Amino acid sequence: MTIFPRYGKGRSIKAGFKRKCPSCEQGKIFDGYLKLKEKCPHCTAPIGEIRADDFPPYLTILIVGHIVVPLLVFVEVSYHPSTLFQMILWPAVALTLSLSLLPVLKGAVVGFMWSLGMKGDEQH
Repeated sequence: MTIFPRYGKGRSIKAGFKRKCPSCEQGKIFDGYLKLKEKCPHCTAPIGEIRADDFPPYLTILIVGHIVVPLLVFVEVSYHPSTLFQMILWPAVALTLSLSLLPVLKGAVVGFMWSLGMKGDEQH
């Protein structure tokens, strides 16, 4: 059985933000947009075993909501744009932010779970 290094939480999360392996910080962890590779191509760490599941989407919704809603209120109060403009702008902004943040946050969660030695299948 190979022992893979586990660094501190900050270092592993930072590697995850960069979508790199939390063990070697070099190999890419995604096989596409959100699918984790079975093993790191550089150090063969079994990152595919980590199940981040619902936490990355939760964080994404939390962050996007805290960005979009205040901006929406500010624009509405300050400029009074048409409803059609608002109906086109804000869903596009929310979708763009969500799609760009989700893989980054999933990488960070995978890095955090790696630093704790979690796989996501723990039973309590």
